Amino acid sequence: MGKDLAERYPSVARVFEEANDAIGIDLRALCFHGPQDELDRTANTQPALVATSIAALRAAEEAMGAHLPEPVVVLGHSLGEFSALVAGGALKLADAVRLVRTRGELMQTADPAGAMAAVLGLDAYAVARALIGTHVVVANDNAPGQVVISGPRSELAGATVELKKIGAKRVIPLRVSAAFHSPAMQEAAPRLREAIDVTPFGALRYRLIANVDARVHEHAREMPELLEKQVWSPVQWVASVKRAAGEGASAFVEFGPGTVLTGLVKRILPNVVTGNVSDESTLRQSLPLLKGDTR
Repeated sequence: MGKDLAERYPSVARVFEEANDAIGIDLRALCFHGPQDELDRTANTQPALVATSIAALRAAEEAMGAHLPEPVVVLGHSLGEFSALVAGGALKLADAVRLVRTRGELMQTADPAGAMAAVLGLDAYAVARALIGTHVVVANDNAPGQVVISGPRSELAGATVELKKIGAKRVIPLRVSAAFHSPAMQEAAPRLREAIDVTPFGALRYRLIANVDARVHEHAREMPELLEKQVWSPVQWVASVKRAAGEGASAFVEFGPGTVLTGLVKRILPNVVTGNVSDESTLRQSLPLLKGDTR
């Protein structure tokens, strides 16, 4: 995660140095070399992903020799909303990684008996109806035919049987340590809010679409309540991407490791242009798009 870009761009190396200093662990080494089981701990995963996403953004800026063209909106999926706030100027990187480190620690301990699974082949409404009467809920409405559920590990097997009965093609357990974006995370919310309330927020340079309501927000003062609610509420990704398109976005660029969100966007809006920046190769491929060429 980020190693290729850090070897090429001084601005990326500085991102990892700043993140290391902010939380007092060698996040750079963890991102570059693992071990995987340590990286999978959500208290480590969360700051690692924020740092790597901002590193990809800084690499793109350095490669272009300037700030990128102003986006119509910024948005991020779950944890990615914190990266969007850094990109939008409302959070400093050091404050963001400290905050998500705390968020990860709280989420990791809030519900050790929880689990999550991806449901393929059903829409969110059908999944939600099938889960009535259980403690399992829709956690992410990711794309048409891809929904994530969250709840007690003991109830996930039964939910899987019911979902397959109504047409789910597959129900795939996810490698997570708790039932994120479910009511079980409400235990973490008050202490998370305390951490958010002592974190300084600046002005938002760009409008942001929030996960919990898929609405456009222009003021950072709205974010503490939304970020607290986000930890136990479903991620409205389909509605958020459609809202971005409704605001005029015709191209989407994903900054950070992998292409998961790029794939989801293409399933939601098959005709939009997409790109991603995770290493030097993808950066070079996306430069025309970042310069405004959406052909």
